[in-house]
Amino acid sequence: MALENAAFTATLAAAAGDDSALLGELRGAFRESLAQQIDLLRRARCDGNWLIAAQRIKGLAASFHAEELLALAQNAIEAAPGDPVALRGLEGFLAEFDEIATR
Repeated sequence: MALENAAFTATLAAAAGDDSALLGELRGAFRESLAQQIDLLRRARCDGNWLIAAQRIKGLAASFHAEELLALAQNAIEAAPGDPVALRGLEGFLAEFDEIATR
């Protein structure tokens, strides 16, 4: 999966301007929020908890213009709680985000 991050990067750059510390904080906040919601998805035992976590991921993706994540979140919304394909997709996105962030 190739992280399509042009719009995401542009959104972060527009929000942070020339402030590299703020850019780092925004990336960290995005990563932390995404990781937390994926964890909630993993632990969801009912439709309601699954749906709320998936919708939060979708909102996060929309806020940061992360189109690939938006599609993965929509897939999770339409999936049954605990769907391994939906979880793997989101976890893969997070892993790739971490990999890109360390470059």
